[in-house]
Amino acid sequence: MKLLVTGGAGFIGSNFILYWLSHHPADSIVNLDKLTYAGNLENLRSVENNPRYSFIHGDICDPETVKSAIQGADIVVHFAAESHVDRSITDPSPFVKTNVLGTQVLLDASMTGNIKRFHHISTDEVFGSLDLSSSDKFSERTPYDPRSPYSASKAGSDHLVRAYFHTFGLPITITNCSNNFGPYQYPEKLIPLAITNILEGKKVPVYGDGKNVRDWLYVEDHCRAIDAVLTKGTVGETYCIGGMTRDINNLEVVKLILNYMGKDESLIEFVKDRPGHDRRYAMDYQKIHEALGWSPKHQFEEWLKNTIEWYKTNESWWKRLKV
Repeated sequence: MKLLVTGGAGFIGSNFILYWLSHHPADSIVNLDKLTYAGNLENLRSVENNPRYSFIHGDICDPETVKSAIQGADIVVHFAAESHVDRSITDPSPFVKTNVLGTQVLLDASMTGNIKRFHHISTDEVFGSLDLSSSDKFSERTPYDPRSPYSASKAGSDHLVRAYFHTFGLPITITNCSNNFGPYQYPEKLIPLAITNILEGKKVPVYGDGKNVRDWLYVEDHCRAIDAVLTKGTVGETYCIGGMTRDINNLEVVKLILNYMGKDESLIEFVKDRPGHDRRYAMDYQKIHEALGWSPKHQFEEWLKNTIEWYKTNESWWKRLKV
């Protein structure tokens, strides 16, 4: 089987490619990536000479590039997206272009390319924000309520993907995942930023009061969930993927990192909150657990420690990204 993976040089995409090539030795992968600031082919150095892997440098918004890349593919796994909320507040236009129009270009090419499955990677942020005082969780039945240009653009792409299923019969699946962490994550996101700032002897910025809650999912568990959906999932269905069984706020995460790295809380620096900052995310992954037998295997605290060790060991990878 041949997979076209978009955005495969990014954090989650590259982890997925490494995972899939390891767990599906009969399959091949074409990686289509624009190589924006967050794309890094060093993530895939270990497979660059693998005969089952090939790379195409190109933009998903370019129909000719996509038409060429999709030839012979059985499955499209669509990771490619602009994904940083702060950047979407500064300039929303690249988010609308890549996340909405780029997805539409891929969907059109999938229609003419007789793709057997179009799998779309989305986010819990499309559901909006939960109250800190509530025990509610997002599920596949939660109405969409995006609060940032980023999440609005991802919501738009989700709706497009479903529209191509209902209108044209394109065989799609969607996963909405919570915040990922692990190796190869660009150091603008909370966990790698905190780890690398501490390694550099810098302060760790925390937005607002630090009480914003996120549901943390180790990236390999995310890859396992996508595998389950591709191999056992039902066409037309959406599956929510989460990694936590309890709430943990951003300040607690930073304090854990400081503790694991032997530093005190004097390195915490509270900064002005971002506009429209969602207060709480939590994911109900009961559907994918009951239907496909998936649940997260990696406990947050343990794999946070492992992630810290990865950044310690791979300073040459992240150092130049922070210049």
